[in-house]
Amino acid sequence: MSQLVQDWDEIKIGSKGRAPKVAKTSADINASFHYYFTAARRAGAVVATDKKISAGGNKAHAGRFTPTNGTDHQRIAKLDRENEVAPPPKVSASVGKAIQQGRMDKGFTQKEVAQKVNEKPSVIQDYESGKAIPNPQILGKLERCLGVKLRGNDIGKKLEAPKKS
Repeated sequence: MSQLVQDWDEIKIGSKGRAPKVAKTSADINASFHYYFTAARRAGAVVATDKKISAGGNKAHAGRFTPTNGTDHQRIAKLDRENEVAPPPKVSASVGKAIQQGRMDKGFTQKEVAQKVNEKPSVIQDYESGKAIPNPQILGKLERCLGVKLRGNDIGKKLEAPKKS
């Protein structure tokens, strides 16, 4: 009988025989940097190096502006204070006292006055305590309900009954 003879070599498909990559250590990086740096200096090239000031620091807590942290919190806060809009004026204390006096004269509670002018009791409380921002519509309703002048001159003066013609 005849013998079977194999004529071909084994071939691997799909994988390349590469050597595994090894990460460079910081010592290797420093050594290669030092080699190229000294070689450039020997050749007469002008070499400049800059040291990083705050690499890896917490930028939110850096105190002053540096090129690496990008913000100057004190400067930004100052700009915010300069650009602030003044808060709107509050109701004067004389208006609050006039509302309270008119309410007491009529024998109403804050809740009753609020129901009559179709507002919340907290609104009446804010007007009496001087914490409210004046609203001409609400002041007009309160004037009619309490019979007391709350706008313009003579705040607290009793309103006269409308004249019939």
